[in-house]
Amino acid sequence: MTDARWMGAALGLSERSRGRTAPNPNVGCVLVRDGRVVGRGWTQPGGRPHAEAMALAQAGEKSRGATCYVTLEPCAHLSPRGPACADLLATAGVGRVVIALGDPDPRTNGAGAARLREAGIDVVEGIAEAPARAAMAGFFARQARRRPFVTLKLATSLDGGIALASGESRWITGPEARAHAHLERARHEAILVGRRTWEIDRPSLDVRLLGLEARSPRRLVLSSQGDLARPADIAGLEGVDHLLVEGGAETAAAFLREGVVDRLLLYRAPVLIGGGKPALADIGLTDLAAAHGRWRLSDTRMLGSDRLEVYASN
Repeated sequence: MTDARWMGAALGLSERSRGRTAPNPNVGCVLVRDGRVVGRGWTQPGGRPHAEAMALAQAGEKSRGATCYVTLEPCAHLSPRGPACADLLATAGVGRVVIALGDPDPRTNGAGAARLREAGIDVVEGIAEAPARAAMAGFFARQARRRPFVTLKLATSLDGGIALASGESRWITGPEARAHAHLERARHEAILVGRRTWEIDRPSLDVRLLGLEARSPRRLVLSSQGDLARPADIAGLEGVDHLLVEGGAETAAAFLREGVVDRLLLYRAPVLIGGGKPALADIGLTDLAAAHGRWRLSDTRMLGSDRLEVYASN
C-alpha cells in the first residue's frame, strides 16, 4: 500500500472519536511493519491516551523499525496527563513517521517533527492534508477561529417546509434519514435548539442508535434565559469543538446571519407541503448576488427515499 492509503486507514480511526476528545484533536494512528499493521490507535474520550500512545502500546516491540502514519504532528510538550508523543515514538525506535498535518498548537507547531528528525527518524509531512483537516475540523476551528465547528441541520420538504401550518412536523423524513441524523449527533459534543423549539416540541436531542446511546451530546438552548443568549456566545463553550444546530427557523437564521455556520446538512424528503412553516427566517440578505458562492456541495447521497446534501462553507 502507498503512504496515502495507509494514511486513509489512520483517518478512518480518527473518525471513531470525533465529538469525544475536546479540547484535544481526534487523531488517528497506524503502525506498519513489513507491510502489516502492528498497532492502531485513536485519541480516547477526554483526550487521553493519545492515538500514538495507544498504537505503540498495542504494537510493543513490533514498533521498532515500523512506519507510523499519524493524522496530526505528534505532540512535543510535556503534560501531567502523559508524555510527549514525539518522545514516545523516538524511544520506541520507529523508523519513519508520516504526518498528514502540522499541529497549530504553539506548544508543538513544528517542534514534534523536529524532535523526531533529531532522533534520526525519517519524517514525511503533508500526506492527505485536506481530508485530515476535514476529519479534525472542530480542533482546527477552535485553534483558528476560537469557536466550535458549527453544523446546521435542516430536514425539509421539496418546497423548503419543515412543518405544516399547524406546526406538525413528525415525520418529514424517513427512518434512514433520521438514523443518519442520529449518527451525526453522536459525532458532536453539543447540540443546540432555539427556545421555541425546546418549549413546544421538548425534543430529547439524544442518540437513539443501538450501541451509541452513550454518545448523546450535551443539550443547549439558545435564548436570553437559556445556555446561550446569542450565537457569538458559542466561543465560550468549554469542551465543545463540534456543535450541531438543529432548530428551529429563527435559530438557524440567527447562526447564518452571524456567519458562524461551517457546514450544512440538508435532508430533503420527496414531499410537498405548501403553505407550511419555512426552514429559515430572515437571514439578513439584501442582495441576491451576495447569496452566490457562499456554499460548496461536498457530498450527496440517497437515504431511503430522502436525499442528503452536505454543503461546506467557502
